[in-house]
Order: sequence, then structure tokens, then C-alpha cells
Amino acid sequence: MKKPLVLHNGMRVHLLPSSGTQAATVLVLVKVGSRYEHPQINGASHFIEHLMFKGTKRRPTTLHISRDLDAVGAEYNAFTGKEYTGYYVTIEASQLPLAVDLLHDMMFHSKYEPREMNRERRVIIEEIKMYNENPVMHVEELLEQTMFDGSPLGWDIAGDAKRMLSMTRRDVIRYRDQHYLPSRIVIALAGRVDHKALALVKKTFGRVSGRQAHSAFQTFEGTQGTLASRCRIQNKKLEQIQLALGFPSYGTADKRNAAVSLLATILGGTMSSRLFISVRERKGLCYHVRTENGTYDDTGAFLIRSGLDQARLKDAVKTILAEVEKIKKAGITARELREAKEHYRGRTLLKLEESSARADWYARQELLLDRALTPEERMHEMDAVTRSEVQKAAQDILDLRKMSVAAIGPFKDAQAFLQVAGLSRP
Repeated sequence: MKKPLVLHNGMRVHLLPSSGTQAATVLVLVKVGSRYEHPQINGASHFIEHLMFKGTKRRPTTLHISRDLDAVGAEYNAFTGKEYTGYYVTIEASQLPLAVDLLHDMMFHSKYEPREMNRERRVIIEEIKMYNENPVMHVEELLEQTMFDGSPLGWDIAGDAKRMLSMTRRDVIRYRDQHYLPSRIVIALAGRVDHKALALVKKTFGRVSGRQAHSAFQTFEGTQGTLASRCRIQNKKLEQIQLALGFPSYGTADKRNAAVSLLATILGGTMSSRLFISVRERKGLCYHVRTENGTYDDTGAFLIRSGLDQARLKDAVKTILAEVEKIKKAGITARELREAKEHYRGRTLLKLEESSARADWYARQELLLDRALTPEERMHEMDAVTRSEVQKAAQDILDLRKMSVAAIGPFKDAQAFLQVAGLSRP
């Protein structure tokens, strides 16, 4: 386990030097996302992320910020999730002081000018439209809306046009000040970095005043009801139906997640997985089919996603659910378990060749779990998983009585879709 360096204000820092690279990444994660919002400001976390790039006192406009980074060939961006927000710069190592200074300047000295805020509202509304009109992207949002119905976890991260236009500058800044606190921030510096990097962080982020945080979110209590009530449809004329099936899984800190990760790989995580072979290769029912498991603090979402031919939708759904039942009843083979573990090891080691991935590995764990396992420790956890533990996870999670469904296609309502898909009850 790698322990962070803790600054005087409570901010945690992971210094992750590696040789053989000329790159350095600075990643700053903040423990705030859309599930911390209340209905009137849904979308505020994402709005703030955008506004950080709109100008500071020292760099008055977006152009000043982007020009500083573009001039040295840096890669930079930001992202907002339901439980965290991140900002990063990957840069040639000699330019590391610029990356640290600029991120600090953006995050703690942005101006939030009303004119820029109003302009950015329109940009975000167009972004919302883009996602809503992209079936492959939007089907997962629909699924989480129904899986987490009644909870902020079910809200769209970007909010909607109405809230985006009505949110005031005062609302946004108050929300920012509640969450952008040193105790809720983790910084990771990875790549060609040395002890001088820590001095840069102390000189900038270390001077941010610290105070006690009292941020909390609404705990998810679970969704009840019939399958029809847990089915959400977007009526859209498409040749290919986008389908997502969701099952409640475990929270981020749950030790059973190692088994769930291997389950996802074996069931539908690779081109040699069970669903890929049975649904696509043997029957030609889809172009893509994939499983993945996402976790939140107090719950998770195990997803099966696919793009399907409408004419053979019923056959495809039947085949998918048959594989689900098979893995629950018969479990997995020793070979499947061994290959899933090797797949995890190989993908992890390849990914961690990049400084940005190393920064994310440690910072995300530190932020969400208050601890950071090394890759070797994580792989040891994976190696310890048994076949029976994977089967138990399948039996526990893949419960059709708790399944939620989302689909995008030419269906007038949930009942019409469920009937065509063969999921309606007599």
C-alpha cells in the first residue's frame, strides 16, 4: 500500500516517479460530483469543471490558458463523474512547473465572469443534446436513471437545459466553496518527476486555506417495483436497437469486487468472452456486446450492453439471458479463471506504462477509498479469487428479479419494448 504525503492543509499528494519517459502528468481529483447536488443545481459539478477553463486573474481568458499549454504540446482536459471531478495536464517533464501552476491557478483563481458563464451554459446545453442524440452513449444514462430512480445517482451528470439556464452564479460559487477544499482533494504527479515536484505543489496547492468539510450525499436505498417500472425507453427510429441490462452490484470498497471484475471479463469483457462468442460469433445477432461493472460508494451497476438487430431482438435477449443463467448455475472453468486473471494483469501493466494512467490509479483509490494499493497488491487480490467466489458473485448480482432495462429504438413505451424483447410477463 502506498501512503500519500499530506500537506499542512490536509491535501494528499502521491509522487510517482518512473524512468524511461520524458512525460509527466499532474492529476487533481476533487471529491465532488453530481450525486452531491440538489435538484435546483443538478449539473453544477460539470458546470464548474467547464468554468475552470474560462479565465483567471493572471490568465484572463480561455485563450490565455490554452495557449500556455498548446505552446509546449501538452495534453490537458477535465472530467466530471457522479462522485468526483478531475483535472489533468500531461506535459514534457521540463515544463512541469507550468502544469502545476496553471492547474492551481484555474482551480482556485478562476473568475466566473457572468458573461462567460452565460456563454458556457449554451455550450453545455449543446453537449447535453449531443449525448442524448447518440444512442450508444445515451442508453447507459437511461439505464442508470431507472436503476437509481429517486436518487441523485440517477440524475444526468450534466443536468438539463432548464437547470443550466436557471442556475445562478451565487449558487455555483456556493456549491464550489462547499466542496473544493484541501481535505477533499488528491493530487498525483507521475512520470519523470522528482523531489522538486513536491516543492512545486507545496508552493501552490499547499497554500490553499484548509477548513473542515461537511459534505455528504443521499445514500441509495434501492429500487423496487416490476420490470416494467424498471424499464426506460427512448423512442427513436433506428435500424440497430441499443440495449442495456443492469443489475445492482457492490460498493467501491467491497472486497467482492475482485470476483465481480473477473466475472465481467469472462461473461462479456473480451472478444473471447461467453457473450461475444454466443451472441455475435455463433448467431450473428449483434455487432457488439459487452459487460462492465461500475461502482459507487454505496452501490454498483453491473451492465450488459449491446447493439442488436430489431428483427431478431427476442432471440438476442434470450441468448444473453441464457448465458447469464448458465454462469450462475454451472459457474466457470479453471481455464476461464486463469485467462481472466492474466487478462487483468496484462491490461493493467500495459496501461500503467503511461504516466496519466499511473496518476489515475493512485489518485482515484486515495480519493474514494482513503488508501491506495499498488498494482502488485491489486493483482495479488485478483490471484486469490476462486471459481466458487466468481460463481457466488454471479448468483448474487445477476438476479433477474432485480434487473433494470433501457433501450433506444422505435418503441412507443416500455411495455411495447418488453413484449417485442420477450421480457413481458403473461
